[in-house]
Amino acid sequence: MTAANFKSAPARSKSDVIRACFAAYKSKDRKLLEDLLSDDFHFTSPYDDEIDRATYFKRCWPNSEQFRDVAVERIVEQGDGAYTTYKVLTNDGREFRNTEFMTFDGGRINHVDVYFGAAYRDGVFVKEKTG
Repeated sequence: MTAANFKSAPARSKSDVIRACFAAYKSKDRKLLEDLLSDDFHFTSPYDDEIDRATYFKRCWPNSEQFRDVAVERIVEQGDGAYTTYKVLTNDGREFRNTEFMTFDGGRINHVDVYFGAAYRDGVFVKEKTG
């Protein structure tokens, strides 16, 4: 899906928007992701506390270059939000799963809370460095 295709399509479900978001990461289509995020978008992770849209694109979007594949495994819609779990395979063979809770406003994502999962390389658990 491209940014032009998404914008011209009829109203989408939260699940459709989420799938398009991860498709944008997989295809490196920043314009599509920009169209999916609200102007007042904020993002929180173990590394980021309520960063705004501009900071998200500066700090997080470049990670898409490291992703060989991104696969949505499940989506559970709940009220004005949805949980999704996805699996990423990086260019260097590392893979990991994360879960995110996204809230929506007017059909666009306006907030993401991301929870990191374990990482693996060639099927072997990779212990993350602490402190």
